[in-house]
Amino acid sequence: MSDDLPDSLIPYDEIVQEALRAVVGRVLGEVERSGGLPGSHHFYITFKTQAVGVDIPKQLAERFPDEMTIVLQNKFWDLKVGEDAFGVSLTFNQVASHLYIPFAAITAFVDPAVNFALQFQAQADEMPEPHEEAENDMPQVKAEDGSNVVTVDFGKKK
Repeated sequence: MSDDLPDSLIPYDEIVQEALRAVVGRVLGEVERSGGLPGSHHFYITFKTQAVGVDIPKQLAERFPDEMTIVLQNKFWDLKVGEDAFGVSLTFNQVASHLYIPFAAITAFVDPAVNFALQFQAQADEMPEPHEEAENDMPQVKAEDGSNVVTVDFGKKK
């Protein structure tokens, strides 16, 4: 048996990364809905400061030109979680700042209170190239008389 596996035509790595980023969104959404962190939970969230969609104050972008870690523990407010991103306000050197971070920009999520950590591959900053919509043939579905069996015919259109 060969160790040389063919390249997958299905982007499994991207699918898994997207699913794990959804975990971060769900956790932050629970914190938003409940109005705060439960128990001793707190989060370290690392993200790419130059990633598409990241909106942070200029002085933070200059100080952290590649990657930055924020801590959500005691002093944060205005947490708003969306489908693809979250926003939060924090203080840096006594200055209040609002940050907007797409989940795609996150490279690490850690909750040290329960020894939980997720590490992500940085996603490309480029937008995918435009392409035509798929035009797959639609399967023909026929119900059999008097039963719950459904036949699906994936044959070519005639």
